[in-house]
Amino acid sequence: MEGLFTIDNFVTLAMLTLLQAVLGLDNLLYISLESKRAPEKEQKRVRTLGIGMAIVLRIVLLFILIRVIAYFQDPIFGFEFSVAEGHFNIHSLIVLLGGGFIIYTAIKEIWHMLRIEQDEDDHNAKPKSVNSIIFSIVIMNIVFSFDSILSAMALTNVFWVMATAIIIGGVLMIWLSGKVTEFLKKNRMYEVLGLFILFIVGIMLLSEGGHLAHLKFFGNEVTPMSKTTFYFVIVVLVIIDIIQSKYQKKLLGNK
Repeated sequence: MEGLFTIDNFVTLAMLTLLQAVLGLDNLLYISLESKRAPEKEQKRVRTLGIGMAIVLRIVLLFILIRVIAYFQDPIFGFEFSVAEGHFNIHSLIVLLGGGFIIYTAIKEIWHMLRIEQDEDDHNAKPKSVNSIIFSIVIMNIVFSFDSILSAMALTNVFWVMATAIIIGGVLMIWLSGKVTEFLKKNRMYEVLGLFILFIVGIMLLSEGGHLAHLKFFGNEVTPMSKTTFYFVIVVLVIIDIIQSKYQKKLLGNK
């Protein structure tokens, strides 16, 4: 027992907690945007319950992955054609489906914003059901969790360290999701930016899933988008949005 609570384990816990925070940024954005679709008085409960359930399921998933990791990595089916080939495992399918769903969600919300009758829709449309929003948050949280869990397993094999990092990361996410949601409410123009960032998250997941499935098109293997590239693109998008907003205000002020 004493060997479990060592300085090395606590240092690893700090590293994993930081890793959970960094890898959870895209998940945090999805939760904040999704919870806004619930009735306003239910939004905090939706975020808390959704993330809370996801924390429990993450720990269960961690427990399962430790024991059956090989089954998630072994190919279950594949195909080979002249223009494309691939060999899919459970991990790759989960990531691909998650990426596809996020892209669909982002495009649907962007299209909804562009509709002419948007103002009428905002007043007349029924909010999405609380249960379906919680379900979406839980499922996508699990999809996003694979990276962090596999990274944690690469750093340590001590279960309590990994589980504690997941719990701390989840609690931070509950707190930060409310802050992000409030920011988006007060700054609606950044909601569009958030949706495009979410779209890029979907592309990143598709590229990662394609890499895990060893997908090749015309002999070229799909390579995953690195986190460095992802964050660089996000920074560029934010800078463009800030400059565009200031330029637009300047044009309006000159009229």
